[in-house]
Amino acid sequence: VQLQASGGGLVQAGGSLRLSCTASARTSSRLIMGWFRQAPGKEREFVAACKLNGGTTYYADSVKGRFTISGDNAKNTVTLQMSNLKPEDTAVYYCAADNRLITSSIPYGSNYDYWGQGTQVTVSS
Repeated sequence: VQLQASGGGLVQAGGSLRLSCTASARTSSRLIMGWFRQAPGKEREFVAACKLNGGTTYYADSVKGRFTISGDNAKNTVTLQMSNLKPEDTAVYYCAADNRLITSSIPYGSNYDYWGQGTQVTVSS
C-alpha cells in the first residue's frame, strides 16, 4: 500500500489548510488512516485518524475543535481540514495507515505499517 499525500503550505495564524491522503490499495475493510506531525526538534505526535469503514474519528486534544478529519471509503482517501491554525501547528505532517489497529493503538505511530511522504505546514504569527 502506498500513500500519496497532498496539501499543506504556508498560512497566517487563524487561517485554514487542507491535507489529503489516498491509499493506492486496500487489503482490509478495517483500514484506518490518519495524520501525524513532527516539528523541528520535537517527537512525532498524533494528530487525527479515521476508520474509513464507518467513519469513526479520533483527535489529539491539541487539535480538537479546530481540525476535522473525514474519510471517503470508496476512494480510500482521508482529508484533514485544519482551521484556526496556530504557529505551534507548524510541522511536517505525515499520512499513515494500517489495517489491524485496535482503538487504543491508534495514537501511536509505531503501530502503523504504511506511511506517506511528509508535507510541510507552516503557520506564521
